[in-house]
Amino acid sequence: MSGSLAAQLEAALARQGTKARAGDQKAYLKSALVHLGVTVPKLRATVAMLDRAQPPMTHDDLVATARALWSRGIYELRAAAVELLLRRSSLLGPRDVPLIERLIRDAHTWALVDVLAPAIIGPLVVAHPALGRTLDRWANDPEFWVRRAALLALLGPLRGGGGDFDRFGRYADAMLEDKEFFIRKAIGWVLREVSKRRPAVVHAWLLPRAHRASGLTLREATKYLPSEQRAEILARARGHRSGPASGGQSSASSSSSASSSSRRRAARR
Repeated sequence: MSGSLAAQLEAALARQGTKARAGDQKAYLKSALVHLGVTVPKLRATVAMLDRAQPPMTHDDLVATARALWSRGIYELRAAAVELLLRRSSLLGPRDVPLIERLIRDAHTWALVDVLAPAIIGPLVVAHPALGRTLDRWANDPEFWVRRAALLALLGPLRGGGGDFDRFGRYADAMLEDKEFFIRKAIGWVLREVSKRRPAVVHAWLLPRAHRASGLTLREATKYLPSEQRAEILARARGHRSGPASGGQSSASSSSSASSSSRRRAARR
């Protein structure tokens, strides 16, 4: 069935795309993949329609179909693979984490990673807490998409007012001075979502670290904080950044680099 469903999805999606949208989409995502130019709503509707028309799907059917779609090197087929995994996520378990990790490593775009991490890996970690060790490893990975996935895998429960903020805090602390845009954005995104229900938690965590956070992280993280808390954090950040530009700057930079390495090691624990 895997080959049949994958072929059906490819044929159906190929009919729905436009060259103009494909070009715009490819440029927007800075993608090296082939793009068909299918809108997200159309893609999701097509996957849902063809999935419902299939006979009962087994775990092996699901994995084989996802692999077949992914291997084609076409963005919409990779997105369809992710959508199918999400629709059939009840079939997935810890044994499938290596597959999901391979997809994350090969995705090279937030448009795929940002579904795989919070919507597929996240629930698996909740259901199987031992997978936290996998996230610990991801948080120290050289590939920034994998590090982003470690952060976003914790997003769902945190957004709902629960979750493992201590684990997120360790990861975020170790990555706070990361220069990668998508890491800075992810930290701010998670903090922003937490702040909607638990502003005091975000304020207490971010205030002593405000001088280390990027402007992007600060803007995202403080967006929904009460005005007094937001002002205090931003003032703390400005106060450090407007300090003396000479003298101890070089040694401070070295110290920051060393402490960043220590924090990265600490995130492994």
